[in-house]
Amino acid sequence: MRKRYLIITLILAGLIAVYFYKKQPLPLEVEVYTVEKGEVKSTVSNTRVGTVKACRRAFLAPATGGQVAKLHVKEGDQVKQNQLLLEVWNNDLKEQVSLKNAEISSNRAAAEQICQLSENALRDANRISELYKNKNYVSEEMLDQKVSTAKSQQAGCKAAKDKILVSERSLTAAQAAVERTLLLAPFDGTVAEINAELGEYVTPSPPGIPTLPAIDLMDISCLYVSAPIDEVDAPQIKTGMTACVSLDAFPEKRCSGKVSRIAPYVLEKEKQARTVEVEVKLTDPKDLKELLPGYSADIEVLLTSKPQAIRIPTEAIMENNRVLLIKDDGVLEERTFTPGLTNWNTVEVLSGLNVGDKIVKSIGQDGVVAGAHVRKKP
Repeated sequence: MRKRYLIITLILAGLIAVYFYKKQPLPLEVEVYTVEKGEVKSTVSNTRVGTVKACRRAFLAPATGGQVAKLHVKEGDQVKQNQLLLEVWNNDLKEQVSLKNAEISSNRAAAEQICQLSENALRDANRISELYKNKNYVSEEMLDQKVSTAKSQQAGCKAAKDKILVSERSLTAAQAAVERTLLLAPFDGTVAEINAELGEYVTPSPPGIPTLPAIDLMDISCLYVSAPIDEVDAPQIKTGMTACVSLDAFPEKRCSGKVSRIAPYVLEKEKQARTVEVEVKLTDPKDLKELLPGYSADIEVLLTSKPQAIRIPTEAIMENNRVLLIKDDGVLEERTFTPGLTNWNTVEVLSGLNVGDKIVKSIGQDGVVAGAHVRKKP
């Protein structure tokens, strides 16, 4: 009888244990990260999107307004320095150049005639002077007349030569007027855009009144990224620092960048944080491949790095440098750590965690709090 009661008691105890076991909540499945050593970089990134720009870009317009008479290039053309791009109607100015050339030719001929007469008059005066000195065959009055005539002819020769010089200066001025109607490439580059058609009237932009340039010329053999850095982070950046460039148009980072310029002033715009413009130039030809001016880009400037530091992902960190540590029994424990170097992806751990510790990455998941029982997602 006692044996029977004992069996019944054991069965009831087992049923009660099974009941309470089933009433316990199942362990939560979470993403787990095992603390390890690796490289941690301290970086600074831009606050707003940056832009890929050409090292040299010129918005070109002729120095004088007028109707477009000739367009010597089209969009996409590769041009050389001093190549003629556009020509404003200038037939009247070219005729002025021709007229000045004719004047120079005429003045040279006249000067040659006058100077030959001057030389002849000088020789005549010298002969009369010798006759007067040696044999007194001529009167003093004739001598004075010949000498005065020779001096007059010499002055006329000099005036004729000066007239040639004046004509040459006038020619230079006429040629300069023609050159003001010609649009030349200031450097080797690519014609990015043309905002003029044959017969249209073009004019240079007056001060303070921006207008579309007749031709937009870029040198795309050299590109850089310009991006704003928060004024708080800017003092840490120095020229020559290594930087990576990320572009929305391409998946991979391009890390051959060097900080080439830091603006000497803080940019202040309404309703925006104050920033400093930083320029990063890419040095590897592979990184320049397929890049185009105007692409949106972000920069990440490397300040310092540690190759073998205890690190954890930033997504596993809660406020006040806290993480959820998974104990051996699967229960979560809140742990505070001391951070070191930090970036968007990883944070160095100076103290509070050890290599091999397991922490929760999915801290935003419902029910993931200290004291909860968890297990790793399969």
